[in-house]
Amino acid sequence: MSIRRPFNLNRRQVIRGILATTAFGVSSRLWTGCTPNTPSNPTSPASSTNSTSSTGSTGAVKQITMGFIYVGPKDDYGYNQAHALGKEGVAKLPWVKTVEQANVPETTEVQEAMRNMIEQDGCTVLFPTSFGYFDPHILKLAQEYPEVQFFHCGGLYEEGKHPKNVGSYYGYIDEAQYIAGIVAASTSKTGKLGFVAAKPIPQLIRNINSFTLGARSVNPKVTTQVIFTGDWSLPVKEAEAANSMIDQGVDVLTCHVDSPKVVMETAEKRGVFCSGYHANQANLAPKGYLTGAEWDWTNVYSKYAEMIRDGKTLMNGGIPHLVRGGLKDGFCKLSDYGQAVSEAAKKEAEAAKAKFMDGSMVIYKGEIKDNTGKTKIASAKEYKQQDPELEKMNWLVEGVIGSTSS
Repeated sequence: MSIRRPFNLNRRQVIRGILATTAFGVSSRLWTGCTPNTPSNPTSPASSTNSTSSTGSTGAVKQITMGFIYVGPKDDYGYNQAHALGKEGVAKLPWVKTVEQANVPETTEVQEAMRNMIEQDGCTVLFPTSFGYFDPHILKLAQEYPEVQFFHCGGLYEEGKHPKNVGSYYGYIDEAQYIAGIVAASTSKTGKLGFVAAKPIPQLIRNINSFTLGARSVNPKVTTQVIFTGDWSLPVKEAEAANSMIDQGVDVLTCHVDSPKVVMETAEKRGVFCSGYHANQANLAPKGYLTGAEWDWTNVYSKYAEMIRDGKTLMNGGIPHLVRGGLKDGFCKLSDYGQAVSEAAKKEAEAAKAKFMDGSMVIYKGEIKDNTGKTKIASAKEYKQQDPELEKMNWLVEGVIGSTSS
């Protein structure tokens, strides 16, 4: 499910994560820069002492069996579907075999699912994707199966506390939300945007703020109304929130809930625009869909597979335990523009995207005030994406109508 509790990252952990993100760029050779104790050539004699080769005596690549577990259905048009699409993508690699299980609750049932994948399916790599799987379930199984690698979306690996065969990955999807905000503001006729949100955790608040800052970069008078539903999957409340905001003049809706399906369909039914999240929801709103912030887990999972193929592991230091990345690292992407998006809007959006791709874009550059008028980032200050301060965000930017306590 969506990330449900804040990351309390210290600066050392973040720096390690920054280095790690280069691995998911265009070339996997960049991984050598973040593991100085691992030889750059994993097949050389020097590296054979601390890594397990994935090739046999004939040089053929051994098969890697990877397991994927989802808390909801694979066709939820949201968080679970995004990971399922990533699984389908990595399964196209000839040396990768995949197994998956959906609708697994965040209880001991996930332990049983992981155990079955290891013992019955022969999985040596697991991606249990829901946040609630991490503690205690993944941590417990990792101790039982020290040779199996467990990669979790969002959980924070703590060195010295957690098993060495556990890793964490997540992305700066608020970059895509910033661009989506530009498109939304450029398309809106009322200047009123709406955001249906689950819980006021830092990652979600960051999406609201980045969406709004993107919107106000093209129209400083735009506002974003926010309604928190209180949980990750509450379809009735999501529909009520969407309808309420439309009744108040909002003409572009977006969201951060597990399945955006209800919000997209409500917007289309009511004749307003919408912007997606997690996966592509364009077919749910063919007239009003503008764009969306999507995950690109195929890229991430494929890079992990390539490293494991080359003999790198969490245990031998070849794979970092904490990995983060954004648009230029291939962790996320923008949905295709819908039919309602003007050429001018596309031009503004593409200009911002180019800056993210070349690393010159800084979303949180002062002066930035919150929606109570208090300066949160001074004019001489800026926070880049990997800054730990952004992982603790608990305030809403100027232009957002709503409260984190709502």
